[in-house]
This record gives sequence, structure tokens and C-alpha cells, in this order.
Amino acid sequence: MDLKAIEQLLRAHKSGELDTQAAAREIGALHFEDIGHARVDHARAARQGFPEVVFGAGKTRAQVVEIVERLVARAPNVLVTRTDAATFGEVRNVVTDAEWHESARVIRVWRDRTELGVGLVGIVTAGTSDIPVAEEAALTCEAMGHRVERIWDAGVAGIHRILAERARLRRFRVVVVAAGMEGALPSVVGGLVSVPVVAIPTSVGYGASFGGVAALLGMLNSCASNVTVVNIDNGFGAGFVASLINRKWDDKESDECRVQSDE
Repeated sequence: MDLKAIEQLLRAHKSGELDTQAAAREIGALHFEDIGHARVDHARAARQGFPEVVFGAGKTRAQVVEIVERLVARAPNVLVTRTDAATFGEVRNVVTDAEWHESARVIRVWRDRTELGVGLVGIVTAGTSDIPVAEEAALTCEAMGHRVERIWDAGVAGIHRILAERARLRRFRVVVVAAGMEGALPSVVGGLVSVPVVAIPTSVGYGASFGGVAALLGMLNSCASNVTVVNIDNGFGAGFVASLINRKWDDKESDECRVQSDE
């Protein structure tokens, strides 16, 4: 739960700005807000380091707009993944500074640009076709307060391309690698760096790639010990995990996390 928000509510109650019933409702809403078709989790940032992210697929435009409207009322940065330009148009009517990223199919509200990272996050793709998934990871990292460098189209079919980036790769605190086909690139990158590598299997490839399953299995069987794997096409998940790895926590945040873990 957001302790600062609770303190503000208690001060407002003490000063008479809020009556007891209104204060109770506001404190309850700090956990989640029930809007019928969704329970908007306003406590997500306090628990996990970033506000709830809206998965756009399967939701109506009206549902996405209402959820985003409730989120931005309490959080400066909001993401909507797996959505479309028409939904963005509806969101922008109520959140005028929302951004549309067509390649990644992401809507982003990015108001707080405080840098929270220890170092740089590298986002690498094997091919140009992997960019949409990798860009979802990059946009997530940036919204969570991290500096990102992108390296596109450096797959193993032209191994000299990734070898030419060795100096840059060694500057990163964590590397996200997106690859389809046989999914070999994360193992190569893992063998070149001494930091965590978050691998994203993509659904890019011909029939025997089985929609990314071949890449997934290849990455899970990587002999590079610093490689870990997220689900097929899960750029958001990779970006989120990379951001937590790279995050610079202050002592107060660390203490709060420990208390929540104990609970």
C-alpha cells in the first residue's frame, strides 16, 4: 500500500477536509477500485515497483479508456500493451499526452521521467522482424525509469554483427535479447557478458519454428548460465524483469519491500 497516500488521507481527515466515511472509501481505493468490468489495482506500484499495466487484447475500447483514466488519476506513468491505433485515439481524448507506438502496439503515458536505474539496459534483436517485441520491452524499461540502448538486427546468421557490439554489450547492467527462428542469439550474448540476459523467444520463423516454441526450447536449453527466459513474444515481461534487476532501490523502499515480504 502507498504509505504516503495514507498519510495524506489521514491529515485530510484530521483537518476536517474528509469525513470518516469518505476517508474510509479513499483508503479502500488505495488497494483496488471496482469499476464493474475490472478491479483497478492502485496498490500495484507499492508492491511491485510499477503501476498496473493494461493488457489491451480482449478488452473493448471503452473498457481500456476507463481503466486508463482511473490509473492516470493516481499514477504518472501508465502502459497499455497489445492494443491498436483506434483504441489509442479514444484514450488520447481523455489523456492528451498519451503516446502511440505503432510497432510495439503500445500506448504509453510517460509523465515521470525520474531515472531509477543503476546502469544501462541493452535491448538486442536477432532480426528486424523481432523489433516489435523488443520495442515493447524497451518502452516498458523507459517508463519504469531506465535508460535504454537498442541494438537491432544482430543475429547469428551474420555473427560478426553481434561481435562488433562487444564493447557496448559490456556496458549494460542487464541485456534483453529477442530472437525467433532457432533462438540462438541469447546464448551468444550470454557468452560475451557477465550480467543477466533476459531472453524473449519470438514467434518469427517458418513452420518448424512452431510459432516460437522452437526458440523457446532452444533458450531454455541454453548452456550460457546467465540466460533466463520469458514467454513467447512477452516483451513487456522481459522489460519489467530487466527493470527490476537494474533498479536502484533506496533504503526506505528496501525496508518496505522486506516488511511486505514478511507479511
